[in-house]
Amino acid sequence: MAKADRLERLDIRREELEAEYRDALIAALRKTASGSWGLFDHQADRRVRAAIAPVVAALEELGEAIDGMREQLAMPPFPLRQEFLASRGPVPSSAVGEPKQARAWLDRLGE
Repeated sequence: MAKADRLERLDIRREELEAEYRDALIAALRKTASGSWGLFDHQADRRVRAAIAPVVAALEELGEAIDGMREQLAMPPFPLRQEFLASRGPVPSSAVGEPKQARAWLDRLGE
């Protein structure tokens, strides 16, 4: 019984952190959609990377905590985090810019 209670509390905390991650990502996406670059790390600009580093670090910290909880609960990794990580990094020169990509993410997330 104690283990079931502990797992239930862990699952509730996981849900809370996933909502927090989603809210933080949406806030970052809104800023990017309004013209701030760096969230998706498409440019190799140290100044831009340094400016967005705290946001990315916070998302990564939350994501790691969530995935740790999901592992304990025998769940697959957090899909939103996996999608975000996969969308970061260098892209071909023909790819859409970060603001347009952020807008597409917001539309997909219903924001």
